[in-house]
Parts: sequence; structure tokens; C-alpha cells
Amino acid sequence: MPKKSFEDKLLALENLVEQMEDGELNLEDSLKHFESGISLARECQEALKNAEQKVEILLEKTADADTAPFDPEDA
Repeated sequence: MPKKSFEDKLLALENLVEQMEDGELNLEDSLKHFESGISLARECQEALKNAEQKVEILLEKTADADTAPFDPEDA
């Protein structure tokens, strides 16, 4: 199964919220949606934090800044 992009996760989170706001779900399904939503929100926050760190590294102006190879699996 391919790894979901940030945009895919955000869209899935938006869909979960819409379904919960409709008020048509029973309690059990609402809790499942809530749990999935929390997980997606955390994954999105982590992706944003990683992107912010990469931007900060790229904008670093000092010549003696430590460098590290980019590993896309860490993203």
C-alpha cells in the first residue's frame, strides 16, 4: 500500500470531520472516526514539523552549519 501524502491525509481528516458533523453516525462509529481523526491530525502535525525543520536548515546562513544527507523515508 503506497504511503499517503500530506494532502491525502488532510482530505481524509476533512471527510471524517464532515461525517461527524452531519450527526448521522452512531456512537461507536463516531468514536472510530474520532480515533482515526486524531491519528491523522498527529501525522499531519508531524509532517508539518518536519517540513518546517527542513526549511530552517535550508535557510541557515552560517558556513559552519552541520550537514546531513536527505533521507526521504524520514519525511
